[in-house]
Amino acid sequence: MKVLVAEDDIASGKFMEKLLSKYGEVVLARDGIAAVDEFVNAVNNNEKFDLVCMDIMMPKIDGYKALASIRDAERKLGLARDSRCKVVMISALDEGFDSNYASDDYEEYMCKPIDIIKFDEIIKKLGLV
Repeated sequence: MKVLVAEDDIASGKFMEKLLSKYGEVVLARDGIAAVDEFVNAVNNNEKFDLVCMDIMMPKIDGYKALASIRDAERKLGLARDSRCKVVMISALDEGFDSNYASDDYEEYMCKPIDIIKFDEIIKKLGLV
């Protein structure tokens, strides 16, 4: 499995990298623009991400806009809905998540701090392991 973690907080990024490295390759992006760039570069090199863990509050562009750009890139490439990457939206503020901004473009939402057991259950539920 190939995972993109978009997280501006260094400690949270390292935690996610350690948590997800047992499943495969993990790429860290420190802001929304870097996340979109990593995603598009991977797709252009036929190295599609299976999972994107998207922090919502990030510099440059937030997680909602980064997710919209990622889904737009998938549509432009003609990827069918069932073959696109899975997305878990993550926020430090439970009440700060607005599903209207993300519409149906994500699969799951988690609030920080990340519950390791719950996150593993989500990975299994999404059929990634």
